[in-house]
Amino acid sequence: MSMPDSSVTLDTLHRMAREGGDRFAGLTAYDATFTRVLDACGVEFILVGDSLGMVIQGHPNTQPVTMDDMVYHTQCVARSIQRALLISDLPYMSCCDVPMAQANAMRLVQEGGAQVVKLEASQDQVEIVRALSDQGTPVCAHLGLRLQSLTKLTGIRRHGRTSEEADELQETALALEQAGADLLLVECVVDNLAAEITEQAGIPVIGIGSGAACDGQILVLYDLLGLTDPAPKHARSFMNSGRGVADAVRAYVEAVHSGSFP
Repeated sequence: MSMPDSSVTLDTLHRMAREGGDRFAGLTAYDATFTRVLDACGVEFILVGDSLGMVIQGHPNTQPVTMDDMVYHTQCVARSIQRALLISDLPYMSCCDVPMAQANAMRLVQEGGAQVVKLEASQDQVEIVRALSDQGTPVCAHLGLRLQSLTKLTGIRRHGRTSEEADELQETALALEQAGADLLLVECVVDNLAAEITEQAGIPVIGIGSGAACDGQILVLYDLLGLTDPAPKHARSFMNSGRGVADAVRAYVEAVHSGSFP
């Protein structure tokens, strides 16, 4: 597998979003081997997600994932990544206040090798995003479905169906951008609202289960490979498009770039 020459940076994603041509594609990875495959197949970014709690560790949700877990898996990915931008999750209860968030973000960057940290965000996290930005840490703010905050009462659902919830999500997206977020990620947000947020934002918007209008897309690698049972409604297995993992990843990247996925 040949490796593209140039490295992807935040500026790369911002330029792609401004130009409005090809969408950019991301996938999760948690180890060195899959990272090499994804990197060589042309993904623009790799996310070390706290989804590892479910797909790697076997937990029913992401809440048991620790900072040590995230640092370890980020290190595994960082050792093999050569081209793609590396984003890593701040896990459950790791950014409850500004000092905690700053310390844990620095662990992901300094110990783990992350280039961007991602946190599940609401209005309550605006000042945390501002503090991280002020200390020079690039931030991706995650809106909509937030698995760390999921309860039996809320459940997995599409966000932004009511006018009140849509207004709140738009206001939060704007506040997070103004606080210094470099990227937004919208998960399971209704398509028309995700499109509005993308159009209004001055920073790139990544979608998952939020329609085709976002600047980029992200999938959990195991969903792409058809290994998740039951598979999320927004996921698509790309394994039938080729003879192996690399072919499936290339098919996904091409589908995102062309706009045929989602």
